[in-house]
Amino acid sequence: MEPSKRRRDIPVLLLHDIDPQWELHEQETAYQSAQVLIHELQNEGHSVIDVPVINHSLDTVLKSYNPKEYILFNWCEGLPGVSHSEHTVAQILEEHNFVYTGSSPEVLFIGWNKAAIKSLLKSKNIPTPDGIVINNTKSINWDRFPAIVKPAYEHCSLGITHDSVVTNQSELFERIQYILNNFKQPALVEDFIDGREFHVTLWGNGIIHALPPAEMDFSAFSNIKDRLCTYNSKFMPGSIHYENIICEVPAALSPQELELLNDTAEKAYKALGCRDYARIDIRLKDDIFYILDINPNPDFSPDTSTVYAAQNAGLSYGVLASCIVNVAALRHPVYSSLIQE
Repeated sequence: MEPSKRRRDIPVLLLHDIDPQWELHEQETAYQSAQVLIHELQNEGHSVIDVPVINHSLDTVLKSYNPKEYILFNWCEGLPGVSHSEHTVAQILEEHNFVYTGSSPEVLFIGWNKAAIKSLLKSKNIPTPDGIVINNTKSINWDRFPAIVKPAYEHCSLGITHDSVVTNQSELFERIQYILNNFKQPALVEDFIDGREFHVTLWGNGIIHALPPAEMDFSAFSNIKDRLCTYNSKFMPGSIHYENIICEVPAALSPQELELLNDTAEKAYKALGCRDYARIDIRLKDDIFYILDINPNPDFSPDTSTVYAAQNAGLSYGVLASCIVNVAALRHPVYSSLIQE
């Protein structure tokens, strides 16, 4: 879909979670971010109803709205108080016959399983770092360094810190034990690709549009253990990674590199079955682009690489959101007939 052909009069429900268990400043940030998106969509001509989710009773919240009258912008990362429930939100939306933005429950579910994603990519011959899942420390069959150790079933860089990059067997053992003890789940051990990192946002179905790639610039760090996007780099202002990792948009790439990067990202997008939009995290080493992660429900806050990339492409925050609403509306029983692809 071309942005100029989108409908601006499609009514939107903005669904977003605000967990009462969060710190007050986190709740306020989430609320304010939602208000910015509402304002941007309204500026594009959409009527928008704010639908915050503050507990696990999503069914009750949805009963107030007729699914035939709206497109639901799904900016909900889960049900408050219910861990790993991102896909559950989408399941409930489908049970209530809402057409919503973003990927299906099945895609959102597998998106949390890093080992399954890795197996899928390898089956499609899409480059991704080699890795293994480790359930205990009795037998650790890994001897390649540097490596990175992650929780096997998390996202948003949860569990990723300076200590996640390990350079010897002792550090490897300690980090695996940390994951097993603190996250109560297996650890994923991978080759650490010490190279340039890019975030590529794709949107659309059928015809896939790539926004300009964003590069995470780690040049402020000489220590290999700091050259990665940690949890703090995303959510902890004042931390060394938050303050010193620079997001460069667009990334400096040759035409050939850009073509290969976007082609690799699109293959990953299609392999997982992403819908409407997603962000693909990729590293470059020895002329090979390796898929690190596929984010089928990426953060859509105004200060993210996705929004910066859209602005670099000449798309405002509101226009990008409106485009996503429109591609979702092509699945709607009423609005689909009004849209020109």
